[in-house]
Amino acid sequence: AVPSRTQVEHYRLLKRQVDELVGNINGKHGTMGWSPIWYLYRFLPFNTLAALYSISDICLVTPVRDGMNLIAKEYLATRTDMKGVVVLSEMAGAARELGEAIIVNPNNNKEMVKALEDALAMTEDEKVQRNKTMLKRIQRYTVYRWAEDFMDRLSHTKALQKELQAKILSPETRGRLVNDYRKAKRRLLLLDYDGTLIPFSGKPEESVPGDTLLRLLEKLSTNKKNEVVLISGRDKDTLERWFGNLNLGFAAEHGAWIKDKKNKKWETLEPLTNDWKDNIRPILDQYTDRTPGSFIEEKDFSLAWHYRRSNPELSAMRAGEMVDDLVNLTVNLNLQVLEGSKVVEIKNAEVNKGRAATRWMDKENYNFILAIGDDHTDEDVFEVLPERGYSIRVGLGPSLARFNLRSSGDVVSLLKELI
Repeated sequence: AVPSRTQVEHYRLLKRQVDELVGNINGKHGTMGWSPIWYLYRFLPFNTLAALYSISDICLVTPVRDGMNLIAKEYLATRTDMKGVVVLSEMAGAARELGEAIIVNPNNNKEMVKALEDALAMTEDEKVQRNKTMLKRIQRYTVYRWAEDFMDRLSHTKALQKELQAKILSPETRGRLVNDYRKAKRRLLLLDYDGTLIPFSGKPEESVPGDTLLRLLEKLSTNKKNEVVLISGRDKDTLERWFGNLNLGFAAEHGAWIKDKKNKKWETLEPLTNDWKDNIRPILDQYTDRTPGSFIEEKDFSLAWHYRRSNPELSAMRAGEMVDDLVNLTVNLNLQVLEGSKVVEIKNAEVNKGRAATRWMDKENYNFILAIGDDHTDEDVFEVLPERGYSIRVGLGPSLARFNLRSSGDVVSLLKELI
């Protein structure tokens, strides 16, 4: 693609800034026979590049976004004495393979300075040990191995796609579901909210139900044959504010709070504590500071870290790191770490949507049960559902649900058909 005029101007401005910085640093710190920075803004043949690699103590590779960076690997291959140190951006594609390098956040200047200090102070034994491990991995994982793995994953994805396609709610199954609903004398509908009845939005408070959805839920809940329950990760105050005028049952915060019907009181299934939050919140604060666009949502008995508005690659990496840290910390605190759709939530281990669903299913003998959800937290509901129940997962991911629908719009369409 040909760069636009704006992109060209931006590139020229950036180069001029770099030129000026290099000039200022060399002018201030350089001598007649020595310059602190060799600024080589030109093509270098590989033999020259290899020579520069071989005399350098540190290879600092810090892109803010990267696909497949080969510089770090070339450096390792060139340093046959194994005494160089790689400082590598976590945004670089090679960071997934070169875990023994010093991994840094390129947006954090203090972290990069600390990494350079650590690299210069590192013992030769540690350098050799780290580099041997990385070099062996590079030698084993050749381009042929990469291509083979890529094709294997492609085949696996295609097979998974066919399998998931087979679970899409077909017209025949949909007709059978609607027919079973209409014949049943007592029906239980267990519905998730975010991602199921309404699409996700950048901020949780923006996912307000529209008039169409409210009328739909009102029609379902006023039918005397129906018991309609919203089982959501939302806090009870939000559910009360949005749906309090409807004759619905509620399970808020994944089942921490329960409410049977309109005008009934909220209650908990068992005594719960939230004194653990003081131990967990600092970790969430740390990851929020490191991940622009993320934020923390605090509920009565849970904490949630949302990253829907963050850079997808960075936030996915941060979420994985956070889960590892939290799992180690919460192992003795009787807490559960949940990974939802662009959210990591920490709650009491005794609480889950499956227990809340069981509470309603045990109340009476329903002729028809339908459960619909969209993420990992809803799997607990699908697991406790009887075989005769209809379980539906929104989206095409693997699930315990018997069927899949593609979107929340398809869910609303199905519920309208039931009415």
